[in-house]
Amino acid sequence: MATSIFNWDDFAAEKIDYSTIDGEHYGVPVDNGTVVCAYRTDLLEQAGYTIDDLTGCTWDKFMEVGKAVKEKTGKALLCMNSDGNDLPYIMLQAEGVSQFKDGKPYITENETLVTIVEKLVEMAKEGILLMPNSWSDYTDKAIQGDQVAGIMNGNWILPTIEKVEANSGKWEITTMPTLEGGEGYASNGGSSLYITSNCGNVDLAKDFLAYTFGGSTTTYDNALRDGGVISTYAPAGETEVYNEGVEFFNNQPIYADIVEMGTHVQKVEQSDFHYAARDYVGSAIVKIINGTDTMDALKEAEDQLNFDMGN
Repeated sequence: MATSIFNWDDFAAEKIDYSTIDGEHYGVPVDNGTVVCAYRTDLLEQAGYTIDDLTGCTWDKFMEVGKAVKEKTGKALLCMNSDGNDLPYIMLQAEGVSQFKDGKPYITENETLVTIVEKLVEMAKEGILLMPNSWSDYTDKAIQGDQVAGIMNGNWILPTIEKVEANSGKWEITTMPTLEGGEGYASNGGSSLYITSNCGNVDLAKDFLAYTFGGSTTTYDNALRDGGVISTYAPAGETEVYNEGVEFFNNQPIYADIVEMGTHVQKVEQSDFHYAARDYVGSAIVKIINGTDTMDALKEAEDQLNFDMGN
């Protein structure tokens, strides 16, 4: 794809990394998978905290707040569906670390991953982390069933939160905690448009992408307004449409905030075996909660992943 008709610097670096090989671009990012931490500010207030206390905090501070929220409101501050396991990956990415290193699984020797797993297990045992059994339980019972005071996932989860109309004005979003403190950024999802090899007019297709998703804030304004598509194109975050306050989220301009967050997401090593790694690490966490030794469970996950990868 000709780079002269696109300003790639206007796109979130992590997002274009997925469609770039040896410096050559093969796709144009369309929607934004930046992770948001959404919190019920009314429930935080009952526990004596505000969303500012959770912005740029350590995971230890998060756990302190989570214990207070659980005690005062009976609700968990975090939620992860046990068969989806997005949370370990996005927590790792916020630290600039992957589950892979030089094309191989990076689990048992990955001190950051081990620490994150230990934090998740502790939070689950303390009731800070709710772990529904399925995706539908995660969305329908935990989130829409009003069982949690916080949600951490790709911003595509926001429409699920918004279905509970009675909670309008009670939610706000911010960045992720990190192990050492400081605002964390990650991405979970998002998509790109590609020109296929059987395209009848490649130059016209390139021009179309450059004129629309490659450089038109009007395109992204309309996509957000008419389809709820949030851009990863940084200039889109500066428009009036993106900077409008959203009533459900206490009139916070969440779309501009999400685009800005996306510009900070670090690139980490990716693999075709991402979902296998996610599933094996998630299963290990469940086993550890149920009594298996941490390193034994993670070694089993690593062995399974190495087998899948033919190592």
